[in-house]
Amino acid sequence: MSEDKRSIELTRIAPNHYRATAPNGASIEFGRGEGLMTPVELLLAAVAGCSSIDVDTVTSRHTDAERFDVRASADKIVEDGANRLENVHLDFDLAFPDDEAGRRADAQIEKLVGLSHDKYCTVSRTVEHATPVSYSVRRD
Repeated sequence: MSEDKRSIELTRIAPNHYRATAPNGASIEFGRGEGLMTPVELLLAAVAGCSSIDVDTVTSRHTDAERFDVRASADKIVEDGANRLENVHLDFDLAFPDDEAGRRADAQIEKLVGLSHDKYCTVSRTVEHATPVSYSVRRD
């Protein structure tokens, strides 16, 4: 098993409004309020995005998709007073040109989505496995 550390830095912008910044400088704002995605929505976006990148990387070698939409959904449940998601589902809605390259790309979809789920998508594989989350607190 190899290790490759990943991280982000999170900064509070305002009450319930945060910015996550990656080591490369890319950032996204989220939180609770008008115009902000919630952390749960970001989690669903991460699952959908991870699998989409896996599928798009291979199919775009043949042709560009005419439609590439993915809906991520889940059921929020409360278990013994604690919140969590279950039944996370990705619904891929893809269309490719009606030519040889498009048919080649389309023929790979089921296999690519399956490989992403079973092997390559770090996000969905992490969600599916019991992954410990630890924390520490610093104060001045």
